Amino acid sequence: MAFISESTAFDADSIRVPIVGIAADVGQHDSGLHQHNKGQLLYAPQGCMSFELEGSLCILPPTKAVWIPPYTRHRAFMTNVVAYRSVYFEPSEFTLPKTITTIEVNEVMKALINKMALWPWDLPAVKMNATATLFWEEFHQAKRHAFYLPLPKHKRLQGFNQQLSSGAYLAPSLTTLATQVGASTKTVTRIFKQETGMPYQDWRQQWRLLKAIEWLCEGGQVGDVAHRLAFSSDSAFIAFFKQHTGETPLSFTKQREL
Repeated sequence: MAFISESTAFDADSIRVPIVGIAADVGQHDSGLHQHNKGQLLYAPQGCMSFELEGSLCILPPTKAVWIPPYTRHRAFMTNVVAYRSVYFEPSEFTLPKTITTIEVNEVMKALINKMALWPWDLPAVKMNATATLFWEEFHQAKRHAFYLPLPKHKRLQGFNQQLSSGAYLAPSLTTLATQVGASTKTVTRIFKQETGMPYQDWRQQWRLLKAIEWLCEGGQVGDVAHRLAFSSDSAFIAFFKQHTGETPLSFTKQREL
């Protein structure tokens, strides 16, 4: 069994098998910036996990999994209890995807991830590889998602970036942010367009979407999430959410509970 606790000392790279799987329930946690020699698939069937990946802020809601290529620096953090499955693949044994990818987890994929996450590490390699073959077939056919938000790297915004990892922090209006960092609104807009590819107003809207997904996955009610994100009404929030995801908040929430 590969179920570990927060106090368990674990280093996937030190375990010399083709596939290493673990499962855990973790509360408030910050992994710190790190990387693995192995490729990693991370799936959270319960709760919502946030990441920093190559200068981007990412959200991993239930029913989704993220692939993190070998040697990719990343940081995972969460503010509530999260059940997760993590599966590490040895690069010398498999042809691994080279880009960060978020996929939809169907019932077949879920069963395969659970099997690999919970099997003993001394399982014969031939049995590991048989399961891995099925897993990669499902992975390459899975629907892709993009719950990513690029972060600006400008020194004036370092404090802003640090605050974004706080569960209670709300990205302010353009005018407020400009005042906080001691710059004009034109300067802040220019920085965001150069470093994230979008003006701050558009960036903030994408941030609100990721935050909405996070809070909904944590059990937040639609009205409460709409209020916390400063939408003018519940209906305005529902229209915004559906425009960006193709689903209403209620249908999104029900889907994760299936």
